[in-house]
Amino acid sequence: MPVAVLSALVRPLVEPHLPDAIEAKFFTSVEELLELAPEAEIGWFDLDNKAMMVEAVNRAGKLKWFSSIYAGLDFLPHELMRERGVTVTNGVGINAITIAEYVVMGMLVHAKGYREVVRAQERHEWLLDSPGKIELAGSKALLLGYGAIGQLIKPRLEAFDVEVTVVRRSGGANGQEGVLTPDQWRGKLGEFDWVILAVPATPETTGMIGADELAAMKPNAVLVNIARGEVVDQPALVAALEAKSIGGAFLDVTTPEPLPADDPLWSLDNAHVTMHLSGRAQTKMFQRSAERFVTNCHRYVAGEAVEPQFDLTLGY
Repeated sequence: MPVAVLSALVRPLVEPHLPDAIEAKFFTSVEELLELAPEAEIGWFDLDNKAMMVEAVNRAGKLKWFSSIYAGLDFLPHELMRERGVTVTNGVGINAITIAEYVVMGMLVHAKGYREVVRAQERHEWLLDSPGKIELAGSKALLLGYGAIGQLIKPRLEAFDVEVTVVRRSGGANGQEGVLTPDQWRGKLGEFDWVILAVPATPETTGMIGADELAAMKPNAVLVNIARGEVVDQPALVAALEAKSIGGAFLDVTTPEPLPADDPLWSLDNAHVTMHLSGRAQTKMFQRSAERFVTNCHRYVAGEAVEPQFDLTLGY
C-alpha cells in the first residue's frame, strides 16, 4: 500500500476523501516530516521553509509522486528527482484568479494615484483633485507569459478596454494578431503602456528585463511583476525608477524576499511593493489544492496520469 506523507493542516480536507488503497501519514512539524519522508511514495511536503522541503525530498528515496501547492518549483533538486523518476504536480492555476485580480488592482492603483488618496485620508485631508488621471481604456499592455495566470489576466484587462499583446513561444497561429514570439517583443517595447511579467522562473527568464529593456520602454510605461523577482535586474530597475525614465513599477515579487528594510524600493514613490501577497489574497487556496490532491490520488491508484505535471527538465 503506497504511503502518502502530507501536512496535518490539510487533514480535515483530505483524509475523508482519500482512496482506501493509500495510507496517509500526517506531519505536524518539520521534524516529523523529515522522519516520515523516507516512507513516502507520495509526498505533499509543502512548508514555508523551502530548504526543509528540499531536505525532505532528499530523504524521500521511495518517492514516486511529489505534489505541491506552489506553482514555481525552481528551488527543488530537479536533477535528483529526474534520476529517481519522480512525477511532480504543482499548484499551477490554484492561485491564478487572485493573482490576475492583483494585476488589475495594481494597474488601477497606479493609474488613479490611489496611494496618495490613502495617504490623504490618513492625514484627514480632503483632496480637491485626483492624484492620478490615467485611464486603462485605450492603453496597451504587453503580457509576457501566457500560462494559467496570463490566460486570466488578458480577458480581465480586455474588459477595461486595454489592448493586450501576449508573448508565446510559438507566436500566433496563421499570423494571429496580438501575439509575439520571444524574439520579437524586445523590438516593440516602446509601444506599450504596461509591461506585465507572468513568466515561469527558468534560466531563460532570469534577468529578462534589464537596463536595455527598461531603456526601451515608454517614459510613462509601468512594469508589473507577478512572476519572480529574478526575472528583473533589480538594481537596473531601481536606477530607472530613481531617474523616472519609466512611469513606475508594481512589484509583487522582489529579490531577495523578504525585501531588506533598507532597500531603496521601499522608499520610491513610483514603486509599489506588495510583499508576494497576490496568491494569498484569497480563502480557497487550501480547499482547491486539497480537491486537486484527492482527485490525483484516485487517478494514481487507478494507474492514470496525475496532473498538472511539472516538467523537471524545462523547469515549469
